[in-house]
Amino acid sequence: MDNVELLILRSLLYNEDYARKVVPFIQGDYFEQPSQKITFEEIATFITDYDELPSKEALYIEVEKRNDVTEELYKQITELIGVLDDSPSDEEWLLNTSEKWCRDRAIYLALMESIRIADGQDEKKDKGAIPSILSDALAVSFDNNIGHDYLKDYEERYESYHRKEDKIPFDLEYFNKITKGGIPNKTLNIALAGTGVGKSLFMCHMASSCLANGRNVLYVTMEMAEEKIAERIDANLLNVNIQEITDLPKPMFESKVTSLAKKTQGTLIIKEYPTASAHSGHFKSLLNELALKKSFRPDIIFIDYLNICASSRYRGNANVNSYSYIKAIAEELRGLAVEANVPIVSATQTTRSGFASSDVDLTDTSESFGLPATADLMFALISTEELEALGQILIKQLKNRYNDPTINKRFVIGIDRAKMRLYDCEQSAQKDLLDNESEEEYDALAEKAFSDKKPLKEKFNKLKF
Repeated sequence: MDNVELLILRSLLYNEDYARKVVPFIQGDYFEQPSQKITFEEIATFITDYDELPSKEALYIEVEKRNDVTEELYKQITELIGVLDDSPSDEEWLLNTSEKWCRDRAIYLALMESIRIADGQDEKKDKGAIPSILSDALAVSFDNNIGHDYLKDYEERYESYHRKEDKIPFDLEYFNKITKGGIPNKTLNIALAGTGVGKSLFMCHMASSCLANGRNVLYVTMEMAEEKIAERIDANLLNVNIQEITDLPKPMFESKVTSLAKKTQGTLIIKEYPTASAHSGHFKSLLNELALKKSFRPDIIFIDYLNICASSRYRGNANVNSYSYIKAIAEELRGLAVEANVPIVSATQTTRSGFASSDVDLTDTSESFGLPATADLMFALISTEELEALGQILIKQLKNRYNDPTINKRFVIGIDRAKMRLYDCEQSAQKDLLDNESEEEYDALAEKAFSDKKPLKEKFNKLKF
């Protein structure tokens, strides 16, 4: 039996809130097997008639009453009911998965019906009915919300203004400043940099930080192998020079990883796809597979990186200009972020002129100037010989929907390429880059954040495992 169908039937038996939301939208014909269809029909009928969920015993009795069930079919139904156990799932994911299954089944059945009509096999319907049949299937949705009534729904609106937004915080002070505490769900966040500057390093560091803080992390790589990404995260979290990881004795390596596992409730999944082979549709399927097989739902998704994704909208990039293609990928990834209710962090490549420059702006966005219009946060990672000598990298805000991008438009962070880590710099490193802060504001921030005068790189290293 299909896992989704089993999941739906099981949830209908044990999750009353779920059952009341989905029963009006599921049709018996969506189930391919007669045993599945009849089981659903009896569950739905029982809920309608008695306003409560049926027990297994009640289902056995109701099925036995039917005169359209053969002995063999009855055996199949009772076996099916017998394996329906109470295994709770994340409700939001469960609803989304069930809705997608219903829509897919409705579209399939509509296509089959349309083919029969087109072949003249349906005496009751002509070809004029096909558009309506397909339209109804495409419109299948569990969403009963028809919009926000501005004048009547003011209380809900007022509460939303004062509701604390769920965000994924950074472990870097200035990134938290510019985002007002982190990146929220349903957003697309883009790092812009040249080759070798630090796109993957930034994402690996942030993924490491999220895992260390108990978050579930999905890291999709299309540039490097899964093992290479894992190696970078090992260097970061285990506080080991990446060139020395292979020299660690197995007991020491095992001890460090075990210690990390005991200190975090999070999970990190790294998934590799060949370059330019995967798009948002593949990522959606991956999320469903991870939820079904590993009960894993990410809190944040990293995609390394945007330019080497494929587009579900344009197959094979044939006869499509680079502007439209990259913009389409960005829009699809942001749509995925909304659908999965998570923030997505990705990166893009600079142009050749941007790579050679000591400064970067939106005109240096490789291939698509339309990309910044889709992103919620976009920033450049800039490296120079002088910065490298100081162990620093310059961050320049390019687009920011969370805060005023002219405040702290430029700032520096420390970078340890050997350990694949980023860290806060001493406040003095920011002084020449302050754009809109007075000296008094600067001094107050410095006194508050660095009162103990302890090197921040040292403090950061002690936080890791």
